[in-house]
Amino acid sequence: MKGQIGVIGAGTMGAGIAQVAAQAGHKVVLTDTNSEQLLKAEKQINSSLDKLVEKGKFTEAFAKEVKANLSYSIHLYEHQDATLVIEAIIENLAVKYELFKQLEQIVAPNCVLASNTSSLSIASIGACLQNPSRFLGIHFFNPATLMPLVEVIPGVATEIQVTNFVEELITNWNKTVVVCKDTPGFIVNRVARPFYGEALRIYEEGIADFATIDWAMTQIGGFKMGPFTLMDYIGNDINYTVTETVFAAFYFDPRFKPSFTQKRHMEAGFLGRKSGRGFYDYSENAPTSKATENTALGQSIFERIIVLLINEAVDAVFMQVASPQAVDLAMTKGVNYPKGLLVWADELGPAWVLEKLENLFVEYGEDRYRPNPLLRKVVREGSKFIS
Repeated sequence: MKGQIGVIGAGTMGAGIAQVAAQAGHKVVLTDTNSEQLLKAEKQINSSLDKLVEKGKFTEAFAKEVKANLSYSIHLYEHQDATLVIEAIIENLAVKYELFKQLEQIVAPNCVLASNTSSLSIASIGACLQNPSRFLGIHFFNPATLMPLVEVIPGVATEIQVTNFVEELITNWNKTVVVCKDTPGFIVNRVARPFYGEALRIYEEGIADFATIDWAMTQIGGFKMGPFTLMDYIGNDINYTVTETVFAAFYFDPRFKPSFTQKRHMEAGFLGRKSGRGFYDYSENAPTSKATENTALGQSIFERIIVLLINEAVDAVFMQVASPQAVDLAMTKGVNYPKGLLVWADELGPAWVLEKLENLFVEYGEDRYRPNPLLRKVVREGSKFIS
């Protein structure tokens, strides 16, 4: 018999995680202090399951079974029989501390506790527990029901058996699991920063407008969405906050420096699709932004962004955050990159990537463009990142 799973926080992410676990055959208890939010989550999950039946992906009998696996409550004590409890509430350390202190008194001694945090230190959250060895990060991507990647992040106090148990469990939920070190942004939110940051920098320098940069990255780079379209989709408030958090957590390393352009858009309430305006205007009858489809310009934009993305992926390997294979898997499965950045580096040629970065470093004299030592080593040895 499969163990009971607890999920705390009935927002979009919490509801999605609960549905994934219920689809995998677990009894799931979803809790939230807000009863209205719980009702909303139940409707969201039921609607999602009904649509899957309509599309022929689930049978009616299976959807009924999944719904029966789920229960909803405002009471934390409903998690007393759980094997694993995943927290998916507000990104506030003090609030998470309070929750986990209460939760630890309720659950069994062998129950694994986890946070779905995308930006906070796993070690710092786990420090509030009497037994931090059973605590780790389990980071799903939105929407949790569709996105295949899950980052599993052990803290410095996490027992290896706990990590192994969670890795096997989440893999059995039909997810792609990558285990990574407890560093700011983990893999995806760290490595992806230049996709947004360098695009904003190119715009701020007057090299190209939003539409042209997006055109370059989709038509030349092969990305599914350009950086400005994607920032509008995510929400400028969310995307800017992640950048600011990662920047501060890395002791203000200039590689992660936030953009005034994005900050001003956020301050003006231009949050993206959800507010009707972001970098683009989504109001009815708004004029469509036209890209300047200049191949040479587009190629230079793509090259500048891709070498910074590669350099960040290389740094994640250099600093032992994850293996080269795990980094590439995370970027293809977590943010739908057309190919892994380290495979891309091997295809473009590590020497070519290094030369591009060195030219930018000389031109700007800024540490954001400094080539990683591992990139220099790979070039010196004539080797590749992915053998």
